[in-house]
Amino acid sequence: MPALSAARPRDDRGQRRDLSVTTAVRHIRSGGQKKGLQTTVTAEITAEVERLIGAGPLDDIDFEAVETAARQMALRIMGHAVAKRLNADHSDETGCVVCGCGAEARYTGRRRKTFTTALGPLILERAWYHCEHCAEGFAPRDRALGLDSSSLSPAALRMTGLIAASVSFAKSSELLAALAGLDIDPKLVERQAEALGEAIAEDERRVIEPEPSKAHTLYLGLDGTGVPVRKSETQGRKGKQPDGPPKTREAKLAVVWSADSRDHDGNPVKDPDSVSYNAAIETAAIHDTETEPPPFAKRVLRELERRRFRDAPRQAVLGDGAAWIWNFADEHLPNATRIVDIFHAKQHLFDAAKAIYGTGTDLAAAWGKQRRDELDQGRFDQLLAALQEHADSCPEAQRTLDYFTNNREKMRYPDFRARGLCVSTGVLEAGCKSVIAERLKNSGMHWTVNGANAVIALRCAIRSNRFDDFWERRATG
Repeated sequence: MPALSAARPRDDRGQRRDLSVTTAVRHIRSGGQKKGLQTTVTAEITAEVERLIGAGPLDDIDFEAVETAARQMALRIMGHAVAKRLNADHSDETGCVVCGCGAEARYTGRRRKTFTTALGPLILERAWYHCEHCAEGFAPRDRALGLDSSSLSPAALRMTGLIAASVSFAKSSELLAALAGLDIDPKLVERQAEALGEAIAEDERRVIEPEPSKAHTLYLGLDGTGVPVRKSETQGRKGKQPDGPPKTREAKLAVVWSADSRDHDGNPVKDPDSVSYNAAIETAAIHDTETEPPPFAKRVLRELERRRFRDAPRQAVLGDGAAWIWNFADEHLPNATRIVDIFHAKQHLFDAAKAIYGTGTDLAAAWGKQRRDELDQGRFDQLLAALQEHADSCPEAQRTLDYFTNNREKMRYPDFRARGLCVSTGVLEAGCKSVIAERLKNSGMHWTVNGANAVIALRCAIRSNRFDDFWERRATG
């Protein structure tokens, strides 16, 4: 369905001119042909406003009650006008049409159905066709109006999706009632929001439109975060703890951004509106017998193509040191600089200090600070030697030694800083929180994988400023 603004006429400077309410009512209800209708509607509105406000002093009115009632009245009038105009048109009665199965469907009469719209509930009468071949019935006008897949109108569905992407389905239902006057049950909110998210996910797989970019340096951040799921979604999977099954599934997130801007100290900072997100509960592992990249790798590759990542003069991949991240970079981005997030690296040193000298001790604090200073200053040999001293007696020190040994080339922080590169994954960590955790990891939530992926897709589209592009394709596709 095209945007409402597209129907507005333009003035000589190309600016859209708003139609007055009475003019809009006249055109919608009668096609602009009945001159008396405008007078009738104007008189009806005037009388209703006088009844709402009354004849007393204006200082005594409850203006909130007046504006709420006036809004409801305006929506009711416009809803009636729209329904009357649509129901008066019988051009959808054509005798027979082609069914989706390819066979011929015959007209059987007109059927009524109530739709929830931005104007309130509308009862629409549509030509109904039945296909004997597949035994299905349908109304072609539903598809023409964008009503074929839902009892919600396009505008009501858009509101539902945008709100449900931000808050729980129950809270979404409350907000839709309070802000838009729409009575949509929480379960219907859930079904429609997840269906919309699934459509966005399919659109993401199908449509790859490279976006313009002038960035000198593009960053790819990869990470994962657990999403609480139902028990049925973890059957046969090993948990992190040896005494029980897992309670979460990992959602993997790819974030692309640029940071050519600098703060007052000359450090790189995220450029405004440069961040895009793409995430799902998908595997990044590949087995020896497989010839194609795993699902999440394909997702990341699509994102890189959209962002023209390989066209950037300088490319960098940031992560926490997980093997799957560097396996992806090695295979698909051989020219990118690899950087382990410095705060993850320092956290490993902090944990090693606690394991060696005890939590909260002065020795642990002093030893940990010295190791972190060595990391910042690039004195890697001294850092490894200090860990080696405790590796035989402390398993955590050995694990930390292995971590730093394996990732040494990705921890050349003085060199990275000298080249003006980001060395932390703050943008990525913020994405894990804002895209996934804020909506999917609240108290009492337990998702199906399909439901979680649908909401994640919805949130990624919104946060990446791609929702409107999807909506336009949905309306015209």
